[in-house]
Amino acid sequence: MVDTKKLKYLEKIGIDVWIPREQKLVKQTKAKDSPKKLDITRGEQIATMSWEALQLEVARCQACNLYKTRTNPVFGVGNPNADLLVIGEAPGANEDKQGEPFVGRGGQLLTNMLLSIGFKREDIYIANILKSRPPNNRDPSPEEVKACTPFLLRQISLIKPKLILAVGRIAAHFLLATNDSMGNLRGKLFHYGDHKIPLRVTYHPAYLLRAPREKRKAWQDMQCIKKQLQGSQ
Repeated sequence: MVDTKKLKYLEKIGIDVWIPREQKLVKQTKAKDSPKKLDITRGEQIATMSWEALQLEVARCQACNLYKTRTNPVFGVGNPNADLLVIGEAPGANEDKQGEPFVGRGGQLLTNMLLSIGFKREDIYIANILKSRPPNNRDPSPEEVKACTPFLLRQISLIKPKLILAVGRIAAHFLLATNDSMGNLRGKLFHYGDHKIPLRVTYHPAYLLRAPREKRKAWQDMQCIKKQLQGSQ
């Protein structure tokens, strides 16, 4: 066999070295057959994480600038094996302070809406598209949504809900890839993702606190959700 270190040295000082043809072929074949290192994207890496690893990754995420202004990451709360997954847009001030989605007055209203159809908060799972609060509760930017999307996709994949409830305009638009009005989205059954998970849309509790007349429509939405889940059992 050829001493490769010696060969490299001789090549550097300009001395041509004769190598048997058989050894050249072996060397070329090994180089050709060696597998190329594949680059794994951030999304692909997150898509393989366990529940615990996902929580840790959210806690230390710096994929967008929201980590600089947040108090706590807001991963989600509830039963990770829930039939019903509620998805909102982003944490607010109370959520940022407590590290839990849908707390405060809006959270209490959501809890009561769920109780009206027989669900306790711990029976379902509640998450947001964004895991960090945008300053002053502004709408999430496209870059921020893109950075957090792999986390939500993995949560959906792990939970495997029988029904998704999109709460509010931004969550509905993101999940359904549409700009339709809430009036056009409410009361309809959609299907999300490759697994065609049933999905319904309702008003955000914060909006209902500002527009209490719309609570009747939200009640109708909750009744549809109850029937949908009963029919899937």
